[in-house]
Amino acid sequence: MKNFQNELNAKITSLAYDTDKLLSVTNEIGHEKLKLTLVELRERLNAPFTFVIVGEVKAGKSSFINALLDTDKEICKVAPMPTTDTIQQIVYGEQEQVIDINPYLKKITQPVEILKEIAIVDTPGTNTIVAHHQEITERFIPYSDLIVFVFEAKNPYRQSSWEFFDYINAEWHRKVIFVLQQKDLLPESDLQINIAGVIENAIKKGISDPKVFAVSAKLEIDNYHDISGFKDIRSYIEQNITGGKAPLLKYYNNVQTLLTISEKLDDSLINRKKQYEVDIKFRDEIKELIATQELKTEKQIHVLAENLLDSYDNITRQKLTDLEDGLSFMSVVRRSFSSIFGKESSLKDWLNTQSKDFELKLNTSLRDKLQNGIIDVAENIQLMGKLVDNKLRYSETILKNNDEIFADIAERRIHVLQDLQQSFSQFMSTAENFYDDRMVSESSKMTPNLAAGGGVAIVGVILAAVAQGAVFDITGGVLTATGVLFAGVTLGLNRSKVIQKFEEEIVKGRIKLKEEVTEKLTDYTKRIRHKIEANFFEFDQMLKIEGEVLSNVHQVQSEIQQHLKSIIENK
Repeated sequence: MKNFQNELNAKITSLAYDTDKLLSVTNEIGHEKLKLTLVELRERLNAPFTFVIVGEVKAGKSSFINALLDTDKEICKVAPMPTTDTIQQIVYGEQEQVIDINPYLKKITQPVEILKEIAIVDTPGTNTIVAHHQEITERFIPYSDLIVFVFEAKNPYRQSSWEFFDYINAEWHRKVIFVLQQKDLLPESDLQINIAGVIENAIKKGISDPKVFAVSAKLEIDNYHDISGFKDIRSYIEQNITGGKAPLLKYYNNVQTLLTISEKLDDSLINRKKQYEVDIKFRDEIKELIATQELKTEKQIHVLAENLLDSYDNITRQKLTDLEDGLSFMSVVRRSFSSIFGKESSLKDWLNTQSKDFELKLNTSLRDKLQNGIIDVAENIQLMGKLVDNKLRYSETILKNNDEIFADIAERRIHVLQDLQQSFSQFMSTAENFYDDRMVSESSKMTPNLAAGGGVAIVGVILAAVAQGAVFDITGGVLTATGVLFAGVTLGLNRSKVIQKFEEEIVKGRIKLKEEVTEKLTDYTKRIRHKIEANFFEFDQMLKIEGEVLSNVHQVQSEIQQHLKSIIENK
């Protein structure tokens, strides 16, 4: 006997460890109701084998308990109307006591022999008008080892009774026996019909071998033991529960209860996992959509840059031709002599004119194309936003906010998604998020800078070359005939160097143009993308946490279920 108790204690300790692991899961998923169920289950792992007596008001539950305990006392008060919403737990004790555990539970201790092996729980009626009676009773079902379903013998077909039976049978798979109480109130023939009716109903609802007992508490209390029906039910209890069998049965019932809780979690986790997978797919599709649109925009920027370069090349080629012609030896000498007699503009004036013409052509051509290109890029980026917005509006919801276990998770997800949709809608309606005024205004500055990087700088080089040739008197600014002639000769002789320098600067300007346009527009595109992505921060955080939770829960669930199933298979 001692070895048996030691083995049983070891099994209960192991089961307590599984309960703690499952508690860690409920903590992680944040489900308070299931957490409370597990906390109470853990506290009751060493409790006696528990009978939970359920049934409608006036079905005779209290009278049945008093008769079963076979004392001269009215342990459970018999009243014509429900007076309390308190569950009464009747356990063994050397002295009679009534202990208030909480507002809904009283513990009654009684020195009754059968209570050394079992505990009896008297619950409020399932159809009472007193608030929360059925809810309170349902809370006690997971800790029961045997449900004793008490009907009025004269009418065991009430819908509310069988609906509550469906809850017990479907939700917790409890062992159930049926008692038709007050059999003394109807003829034997009617009693047999009702017994057969209960058996038929139970079989339809999945009970393969229903146990039905017809009893009369009144006859038992009045000492009509042979006809009260209590001999049969006591015999059933002795053969199947008491006599040393109760502790091990209790242990296996707790194993099954824990497995049921774990499987209930699994059922809801299926939808939760599906929702997570759908959300991940949804998020990946948005990322892919954004990446695709960004790639299209990059191509658009490349095309814009090439168009700008084509214009730049045409203008610089023409200006190179003008300079080659204008800086030929004969042209410079002719212009130098003509300027002395005021017939033509001086070389300096001509060079200044060339500089301004070059800058104007570059600015006019490039600025218009650049600004139009920026607007096109912005519209393409806005299309990215519209496609994302459309995805958000039609995101799929699987996990509902009426889910038995994960209603709060579903509710939280809905709020996150609604906030995302709202913030993104506001983002889409704010024009400056896409039409970057600073970007457009800077484009007007970009082209003069490019011109300066190319043509204007070249003109400066030419002027410097002329000055070095003593064309001008730097201090007084007086142009002499000798100086002009000398300048013409000098500039003509250095023409190839000037043209070469101009060509080099054209190349630099071309590179600068391409780099600035590409860099600024690419940066602009990335800024908009980051703005779009920023809307998803809270949603992404939710997915990250959800992924970690599901991974941990799956691992713990697998370990617990494998262990519990092996216990049941090897019992």
